[in-house]
Amino acid sequence: MFYNVVKAKDLADLDGKELKKETLMEDNGNCLSIVALKKDKIIDTHISTKDAAVYVLDGEIEIHFDAEKFTLDKGEMIMFKKDKEHKVFAKKDSKFLLIKI
Repeated sequence: MFYNVVKAKDLADLDGKELKKETLMEDNGNCLSIVALKKDKIIDTHISTKDAAVYVLDGEIEIHFDAEKFTLDKGEMIMFKKDKEHKVFAKKDSKFLLIKI
């Protein structure tokens, strides 16, 4: 077992990029990642092979599922089942925690 204290909001800085993903832990397709996305940028439509949770650390994002759209602000979280097609749009420079299990 290991212990590591991190400030999640300080990870995955964009450094001039539009998208950055930093995977903190991964095992058999399960993962814990920090994702940073620049304002007005989109993570195109994709399908997760695992159940997922997204927790917004900073900024504001929209997650689109078919005809439904959810807006998440700092401190808010959404959970969804695997095999759900979705995309992510950053309304502001944003950073979120992605958990796939």
